[in-house]
Amino acid sequence: MSQRSYVHDSPFPPLKPGVLRLYNMRFCPYAHRTRLVLEHKKIPYEVVNIHLRSKPDWFLAINPLGLVPVLQIDDKVVMESTATCDWLDDVYPENRLQPEDPYRRAWDRILFEYLGKLTGASRGVAWGKPEDVPGMIAELEKHLKFYEDKLAARGDGPFFGGPKPAMIDLLVWPWFERLPMLALLKHKPDFSLDPAKYPKLTAYSKAMWELPAVKAIGFEPNRHATWYQGYIEGSPDYDIFLEE
Repeated sequence: MSQRSYVHDSPFPPLKPGVLRLYNMRFCPYAHRTRLVLEHKKIPYEVVNIHLRSKPDWFLAINPLGLVPVLQIDDKVVMESTATCDWLDDVYPENRLQPEDPYRRAWDRILFEYLGKLTGASRGVAWGKPEDVPGMIAELEKHLKFYEDKLAARGDGPFFGGPKPAMIDLLVWPWFERLPMLALLKHKPDFSLDPAKYPKLTAYSKAMWELPAVKAIGFEPNRHATWYQGYIEGSPDYDIFLEE
């Protein structure tokens, strides 16, 4: 199946019985979560990429919200990134990602809920007026410090899940993967994940990039930056970097 995005007038690609399908957008961090779980758990699936500014009517019939990710298999449809990830972990229980310990599971939820502060500051750095960017970088650094401290307190890394990745690692990673792109945007924000300030997060990022799932679907910072710059300017190319 082609990686090119399905647009408004694209015909519906027929479902294959028993084949799990992911409706996706290649640069969406929310769909990235679901793909990471699929890849990490080695679940067979096919991908249908959706042009989010020219959505086919059949996609809106599947998910009236018009958002990705969406999973579909036969007559079952699951949407929203955390719902799809939890569903996959339950339906495909081998290599379980959710921790058994209730306290750790609760704190993983706290780490997940806090992510909104980091993503909000990151968007501020990417979209902010030049005079506001230094303040947004300071805000971003504060939230990175929160994750640095929590990772250090666990003491059994390099992952938030400990010696091996857990669901929380796959849920937060899409935004950590995108952090280095900030310095490459057109207005050149003065930001980097300084190893001296964030040794645990630096080790975490290195360990995540060694995972086969991350290698399989990750993008280097320059590719994230190129796509996101187009998004900021109002002309995102959903098929960028795909060969003709």
